[in-house]
Amino acid sequence: MLRTEELLLNVGPQHPSTHGVFRIIVKLDGEIIREAIPVMGYLHRGTEKLAENLNYTQIIPYTDRMDYVSAMTNNYVLVNAVERMLGLQIPERAEYLRILVMELQRIASHLVWWGTYLLDIGAMSPFLYAFRDREMIIDFFNELCGARLTYNYMRVGGVKWDAPEGWLDKIRAFIPYMKSKLEEYDRLVSGNEIFLARIKGVGRYDADTAIAYGLSGANLRCTGVKWDLRKDQPYCIYDRFDFDVPVGTNGDCYDRYLLRLEEIVQSLRIIEQALDQIPEGETMGKAPRVIKPPEGDIYAPIESPRGEIGCFIMSKGRPEPFRLKFRRPSFVNLQILPKLLVGETMTNLITILGGIDIVVGEVDG
Repeated sequence: MLRTEELLLNVGPQHPSTHGVFRIIVKLDGEIIREAIPVMGYLHRGTEKLAENLNYTQIIPYTDRMDYVSAMTNNYVLVNAVERMLGLQIPERAEYLRILVMELQRIASHLVWWGTYLLDIGAMSPFLYAFRDREMIIDFFNELCGARLTYNYMRVGGVKWDAPEGWLDKIRAFIPYMKSKLEEYDRLVSGNEIFLARIKGVGRYDADTAIAYGLSGANLRCTGVKWDLRKDQPYCIYDRFDFDVPVGTNGDCYDRYLLRLEEIVQSLRIIEQALDQIPEGETMGKAPRVIKPPEGDIYAPIESPRGEIGCFIMSKGRPEPFRLKFRRPSFVNLQILPKLLVGETMTNLITILGGIDIVVGEVDG
C-alpha cells in the first residue's frame, strides 16, 4: 500500500478563484481534500461600525465598496431600508431608473462571474468576451453618474439625477446585442465536452442542505427551490414586471452556471418592459433635509446577483444609525464550502469555489 502524509496547503490568495485576499487552508491526503478552512483575510473596512458616526447619505458610498461588481444593488439595499422606516413615497421615474440600473448591474455582475469562472478553469477567450460586453454597461453607468465602479447613485427618496438625453435609447439598443452574445456564449462554452467534464455533477447538494446552510440566489435555486425576493417579497416596483425565476434540478456547478446565464435573459426582459413603461417626472421625492428615521428597527432584504443581501437598522431617532448590519450573501454562501470540498480533489476545489460566486470585498466588509 502506498503510504502518504497529510499536507497543509494554503490555496490563495494569489490562486484561481480566490480573488482578493480570501484563501483556504486545505489538509491534503495526496490529491484528496480531508479538511478545508476558509480564511477571510484582512481587508476589514469596518463599514458597519463606521456607519454609527455617519448620517444616512454619507453611508451610501461605503455600500459601493461592499461588492465592487454590484454597487448599484448595494446602494439600494441601504436606501430602501431607510425609506421604509420613514414611509417615503418614491417618484415613479426614480423607481424605474432604479430598476434599470439594478438589472443592468445584475447582468454586469454575472458577466464578471462567467468570464472569471471560465478563466479559473482554463479558458481564456470567454474572459475577454465577457469583459468586452460588460464594458458597455460600465459606459452606461459612467454616462449616468460619472463613475465606472463605485456609483453613489441612489439617494434616500430617489436617485441622484435623471438619465441624460439619449441614454434610454442606448439601453434599448443594448438588449438585442446582449441577447445575440448570450447565444454565442452558449455555442462557445455550454456544450463543450471539456467544460462539461470539469463541472457537471461537481459540488452537488440538495435543497434541504441549501436551506440548512442559509444559501440564497443561484446557490439555492440550483436545487429546485424557486425563491427570488423580487417575486416572493416584491420591493421597488418588481411586481409590475413579467419575468421568470429559473431553477435547476441537480444542485451542481453546471446548474449554477446555466442559471446565471438564464438570469441575464430575465434581466433583459425586465429592462425591456421598464423602458416601455418609464414615465416622465421627478427623480427625487420629498425626503427630509436631515434624515432621522423614527426610533425602532427594520430588516429589509433584496435580491442581489449573489443572493439575499439585507440591511438591518436600529434607530434612536438621530441622524446616524444606532446600529447597522448588512446580511451579505457571499459570507453566508461560503458556509457550505468545507462540506463540499471534503473528499474532493484539488482540481474540483477551483470548480466548486468559482461556482459559488463570491465577492471577497463583500465577505470581508
